[in-house]
Amino acid sequence: MTGIRSLALAGLLLASTAVEVGAAEPGPNVIVVLIDDMGWKDLSCQGSDLYETPHIDRLAASGMRFTTAFSACTVCSPTRAALMTGQYPARLHLTDWIAGHHRPHAKLRPPDWTKHLPLEEVTVAERLKAKGYATASIGKWHLGDKEHDPEHQGFDVNLGGTAKGQPPSYFSPYRISTLPDGPDGEYLTDREANEAAAFIESHRDRPFFLYLPHYGIHTPLQAKPEVAAAYAAKRPGIPPKLATYAAMVESVDDAMGKILDTLDRLGIRDRTAIVFTSDNGGQVSITDMLPLRAGKGSAYEGGVRVPFIISWPGVTAPGNTSDVPVITPDIPATILDLTGAGIEPGQPIDGQSLAPLLRGDTLAREAIYWHYPHYHPGGATPHSAIRAGCWRLVHFYEDGRDELYDLAADPAETTDLAVPQPAQAADLRTKLDRWLADVGGLLPTPNPDVDSARDQPQGE
Repeated sequence: MTGIRSLALAGLLLASTAVEVGAAEPGPNVIVVLIDDMGWKDLSCQGSDLYETPHIDRLAASGMRFTTAFSACTVCSPTRAALMTGQYPARLHLTDWIAGHHRPHAKLRPPDWTKHLPLEEVTVAERLKAKGYATASIGKWHLGDKEHDPEHQGFDVNLGGTAKGQPPSYFSPYRISTLPDGPDGEYLTDREANEAAAFIESHRDRPFFLYLPHYGIHTPLQAKPEVAAAYAAKRPGIPPKLATYAAMVESVDDAMGKILDTLDRLGIRDRTAIVFTSDNGGQVSITDMLPLRAGKGSAYEGGVRVPFIISWPGVTAPGNTSDVPVITPDIPATILDLTGAGIEPGQPIDGQSLAPLLRGDTLAREAIYWHYPHYHPGGATPHSAIRAGCWRLVHFYEDGRDELYDLAADPAETTDLAVPQPAQAADLRTKLDRWLADVGGLLPTPNPDVDSARDQPQGE
């Protein structure tokens, strides 16, 4: 069964069971596009002179681009959970990629964290579905086993979502249990875009929520050969893996073009909000994070700084930028606010609606936070962090030290100011500790099996 046919069938099945839209006030359509491992400047509009992203740039030109935006975690699954719930990973106790890394002889032992998105957490999809929205998740899920798949979290349609964090192949046959294989050689990112376009087409006359978490641009690095060859010719001498990665970025951009063109053709762009971001920072072994320090799986800004765009017709003025720090949990908070779906009664939400910023106003917030009580081959040791204004403090649990950086003067986090600025460090540490207590953050503990001679990272 081809991708478009499979989604057309899903649309027919939905039609027989859908909530009557007339029972609820129609709201704007919402599309959330999440890229996997995209670095903060891996777009032309973010400053890249290699990657070609005209369609994502077009999206940015139609709304607001956030230049100081962050993922909820330095790895993927926690950010995905935050995107679904509006809660910090620390509150959810889902603090590492599922199933995480194993360091049996490290100095600290990670806490007993949750390896799925709990079903009792009400997702943004569930809130919108209750308001009469058709809902679909197309692409990577990675939030638990089959019992925690998108169908159990508010999505009518799940195409491609499983417990796996990367595809076996970007070319069909994909060997993804929830996505029928296409013709031999079909490219996965193209397939996701075609499925998204078909979902939009079949729900043009009712509000819909489309979550499009692309598998790209995560490893394995596999791209259309002709596109990779074009990048190799564009910049002779670049490593082959970078040419491949650039081609994968271009395919993600082509997918955005497919979505925008579909909305324009159907005449519904003016009632469709689009959010674009990444689940964590880029991999420094592949892409360029400079001047930021490190990348995915690290304790520093390179691990959590991401591209972030919101285009919300009637709310955002075209071509605006904002340097106000924002973070993943703000996305569902904004959607629930601007669609009128509202938050789930009794369920906490840590994100803030960005509606004031989108309308040109200010946002009142003391700080944003991270908590990663784990080890990662990307360089992270168990840590928590806070950013308040231009100040960023990282607390490391192995030795209890704090590092303090003035990001306005030192975006590369090269000069630790914890000793020369003790009052500033103490103030941020107090705020960080208070936040951890408020959200019930789980802490690492001393490892009785510590053995520095045998301690080696394990897992992917």
